[in-house]
Amino acid sequence: MFVFFRAITYASLFIGFVLIYFPARVLAWAGVSRPAEIAWPQGVGLIVGTSGAAIAIWCVLAFAWLGKGTPAPFDPPRKLVVSGPYRFVRNPMYIGATTALMGAAIFCQSATLAGFAALFLLTAHLFAVIYEEPTLKRSFGDEYDTYCRRVSRWRPRRDKPLSARNHTA
Repeated sequence: MFVFFRAITYASLFIGFVLIYFPARVLAWAGVSRPAEIAWPQGVGLIVGTSGAAIAIWCVLAFAWLGKGTPAPFDPPRKLVVSGPYRFVRNPMYIGATTALMGAAIFCQSATLAGFAALFLLTAHLFAVIYEEPTLKRSFGDEYDTYCRRVSRWRPRRDKPLSARNHTA
């Protein structure tokens, strides 16, 4: 139960800064204010943003329940998480956060906020490649290598049936 509390605390801080505080600062800097009325772009933005937030929350819960850890680099999961959202891509939390940011950009019709979302994704990619992947390799060895061969870093791919993998042409 304590791991769940830690995961929620760290995730709340991350979400508070990266998905609320910084985007609000970006919008203020760009002179963008909340739309006066809710029209179809705002409806689409709400759907996209909520979908991204749901993915990110699913990831936090997977880290806590399955991995017995948190998304924070200083308190990582004790077990390699390869199910839940992690069965589709290796970085679903970053995809969820970027999707939430894009939802906010659509809602506010802000190209500046869309640029912030792109910058966030680039930063996440570099962090994943430079820090997370080598750390996971050291921590989980062959189990992580097998996972990387099976699941793409960013793009979901259709996995071949097990029987097709065992046959050579």
